[in-house]
Amino acid sequence: QVQLVESGGGLVQAGGSLRLSCAASARTFRNYATGWFRQTPGKERTFLGHINGGGTTYYADSVQGRFTISRDNAKNTVYLQMNSLKPEDTAVYYCAAKYGAIWRKPSDYEFDYWGQGAQVTVSS
Repeated sequence: QVQLVESGGGLVQAGGSLRLSCAASARTFRNYATGWFRQTPGKERTFLGHINGGGTTYYADSVQGRFTISRDNAKNTVYLQMNSLKPEDTAVYYCAAKYGAIWRKPSDYEFDYWGQGAQVTVSS
């Protein structure tokens, strides 16, 4: 069982930056691919990107160039750096983990473990 705890959400002005953290309980977290998703009320969860244990990343077109995913395996933590934020980025952001690597755009049902979500609000 892997527990994921997110932190770093909050309120930011448009054009600003925010970094979310996803801390995992698994000592072998380096063996897990970790994805980031977001969801707004009444809408489906949207894939943003993921990072494999070795550091390879994949991003959705909607955030390519603005969002960066990184990880520190020594700290069992994955990060989502968000720059040039827009009001439409307002959502609850989730991290999710899956054992092994992912080499294509994943679906949310492929991830076995989920964080509790972190609210990000971007004001105009």
